[in-house]
Amino acid sequence: MATGGTTGLSVPRHANRLINEKSPYLLQHAHNPVDWYPWGQEAFDKAKKENKLIFLSVGYSTCHWCHVMEEESFKNKEIGEIMNKNFVCIKVDREERPDVDKVYMTFVQVTSGGGGWPMSVWLTPDLKPFAGGTYFPPEDSIHRVGFRTVLLRIAEQWKENKDALLENSQKILEALIHGCEIRVRGQESPPPSKEVMATCFQQLSKSYDEDYGGFSESPKFPTPVNLNFLFTYWAMNRTTPEGAQALQMALHTLKMMAHGGIHDHIGQGFHRYSTDQHWHVPHFEKMLYDQGQLAAAYSKAFQISGDEFFADVAQDILLYVSRDLSDRSGGFYSAEDADSYPTTASEEKREGAFCVWAAEEIQALLPDPVEGATAGTTLGDVFMHHYGVKESGNVNPMKDPHQELKGKNVLIVRCSLELTAARFGLELGRVSALLQEGRQRLATARAQRPRPHLDTKMLAAWNGLMISGFAQAGAALAKKDYVSRAAQAAAFVRRHLFDPASGRLLRSCYRGKDNAVEQSALPIQGFLEDYVFIIQALFDLYEASLEQGWLEWALQLQHTQDKLFWDPKGFAYFSSEAGDPSLLLRLKDDQDGAEPAANSVTVTNLLRAACYSGHAEWVEKAGQILSAFSERLQKIPIALPEMARATAVFHHTIKQVVICGDPQGEDTKEMLHCVHSIFSPNKVLMLADGESAGFLYRQLPFLASLERKDGKATAYLCSNFTCSLPVTSPEELRGMLCP
Repeated sequence: MATGGTTGLSVPRHANRLINEKSPYLLQHAHNPVDWYPWGQEAFDKAKKENKLIFLSVGYSTCHWCHVMEEESFKNKEIGEIMNKNFVCIKVDREERPDVDKVYMTFVQVTSGGGGWPMSVWLTPDLKPFAGGTYFPPEDSIHRVGFRTVLLRIAEQWKENKDALLENSQKILEALIHGCEIRVRGQESPPPSKEVMATCFQQLSKSYDEDYGGFSESPKFPTPVNLNFLFTYWAMNRTTPEGAQALQMALHTLKMMAHGGIHDHIGQGFHRYSTDQHWHVPHFEKMLYDQGQLAAAYSKAFQISGDEFFADVAQDILLYVSRDLSDRSGGFYSAEDADSYPTTASEEKREGAFCVWAAEEIQALLPDPVEGATAGTTLGDVFMHHYGVKESGNVNPMKDPHQELKGKNVLIVRCSLELTAARFGLELGRVSALLQEGRQRLATARAQRPRPHLDTKMLAAWNGLMISGFAQAGAALAKKDYVSRAAQAAAFVRRHLFDPASGRLLRSCYRGKDNAVEQSALPIQGFLEDYVFIIQALFDLYEASLEQGWLEWALQLQHTQDKLFWDPKGFAYFSSEAGDPSLLLRLKDDQDGAEPAANSVTVTNLLRAACYSGHAEWVEKAGQILSAFSERLQKIPIALPEMARATAVFHHTIKQVVICGDPQGEDTKEMLHCVHSIFSPNKVLMLADGESAGFLYRQLPFLASLERKDGKATAYLCSNFTCSLPVTSPEELRGMLCP
């Protein structure tokens, strides 16, 4: 058995097989007394050879309850012995292997009515699930059976009733296969977009929280897919009361989130979700996929409203990612943990310790008297009033079951700048400057605290979402440095997560020794979501940078995606490739959640790809996906808001906005700035620079017939490759794009 690092007494620490893995989550468990195996043939062979059940534990490195179960059970020697004696134990990082996670999570959800992580599943030696759940406490209590008891009961069942258990597992698998099938039934056509959009809007309206924004009482997730749907619904219904309501719902939600404790007012970026209705007390982990999608959502909100508040929040997110989630090679890390040591002397991690404050800490950091304010006012008084800080702490004990936040404060904007200014008799600009000073001092103090764990795994899919965030913000906010950062990350993906020989993407790579980028011994091949989010990112990056190389690569990847994942019988794309005998099911994700489902995003990707290539079969494929999901889209489109949005794009025919001009010319830049400043969900932008040997001209012969009028940069609005009369002023172009 390999050995890991040494303790102060130079005694080698016990290490299991996970010590040879690259995933930060698997490495966290490398010194458990449990004889963990990674997912793979060695573990499967052992289970068959020894006729043992498999215990499968799935989680991720920034998962709070995964840490709790490890501390309570997987570090417990007695429980470890029970596990090693009776089971082959396998650990999976769900972010590395979403395919494995999805198969067994589907089973857990169907059999228990709930799901989440850590996921605990027991499998027969041929990988069929028969029992499962999520977090188990180590010992029995009044309310729950403990993990030790469950292990012993299942081991006993396998000894006493093996045949019945095997038979039952086969029935479960057959039911899962039948229940999970998504396919076209008969001659279904894409559902009508007007009805799908209207139903989705009604369903979102019913779940909308008018006071605090968002779409549930608690917990509250940012769910950018809902906001993107509402923006598109508004764009298609601008003159109706429903359209105005949709926009108000999206903007109010984004404002309340930005004011809430889910937003890190000191360190920037957004936490994963709020435990309460008010966006106040979050689960403190920060996920890359949230930052990417929210940067794009706040940029769209700025495009639509012109309100600088939204631009500021987008920039805040991108500052956080650039500073804390960026590898020097250009890639983006996956996440930051919720738990950390409160001080360098602490022996136990606490959730939120890095982010929360005691009132006396703030008073000590901000003691300065404020000139011109009511007598005796300090900077701390102004800051604490504005951010809802209380002497006894501002966290509701109901939202703090383990009392980790007792006496602490999660900053939340409780007053407008105007109210805070009035309260202390100060001018607006002065209050703004004082709060900025307070935030900077708290940031400096916080930098002295032990940082949470950083998951330095780099995933193709999530890097794609973040590239889109930087590219869309760069275009909407006219910030070239954001577009450059997006291009740097796309170059990173091409260098480290793409195999030019096969034309295929890889799922993940890792920060290794001396900060070098490393790949695992057996690289994990890209899944559908890796292709879809990278293709979307490359289209966004082309529109922001107008570098045709990104476009060319996007279309190549689309062809590869078609080859690897398309279901020619039932239509739509499978989430994983065929040919992996360890995967019991090839699934099609049917829910837009914290991340959009890959099939939802790919509908718009296919329509964009067709506009840039002239390949009509991609439009046909987009329609076939909508047909495959037709029943779900018509009954519960709220489960698929991104796909519901895509039905509107499909039925409204994408506009090709072609700018003919010199890329360096000021007139061309003005026209491009006009396009970038307008939110229009069913357009693609292309620059016809006159280089007839270039990629776009080879793909789209109609471009050769478009000319600059009177030598000026000229815009054409085309639909199905038929174009409007040319315009040469940004004002005329704006009129065409906002009819």
